[in-house]
Amino acid sequence: MTSVKSNKPTEGELEILQVLWNNNKASVRTVHETLLKVKDCGYTTTLKLMQIMFKKGLVSRDDSNKIHIYTANVTREKTQKQFLNKMIDSLFAGSSTNLVLQALGNHKTSNEELKKIQVLLNQLKQTK
Repeated sequence: MTSVKSNKPTEGELEILQVLWNNNKASVRTVHETLLKVKDCGYTTTLKLMQIMFKKGLVSRDDSNKIHIYTANVTREKTQKQFLNKMIDSLFAGSSTNLVLQALGNHKTSNEELKKIQVLLNQLKQTK
């Protein structure tokens, strides 16, 4: 198995990772058919991207059968954190407060989401 490097996935690789995260593992055909539901892409493009992701260590591949099965080597949470930290640093001058204010101010937030946010805020207050 290839070790995971600190390579950040591209937009196309993120789309493939979403499929793998949702399915736990999948063949190229399964990934491709899932992507076709939301965008026009060629099978060979999907295959090539997944081969690149394997070389980068983003996915592992079981090639013991005729059909290769791919699994994500990076977690959704780690990838989200990686992108979020970069976004906070580059777009919000390192301020997570500005990110939250922007997100809440420009997005309709449901009462359920607001309750979850309040629970998190209460937890954060208790740990300080």
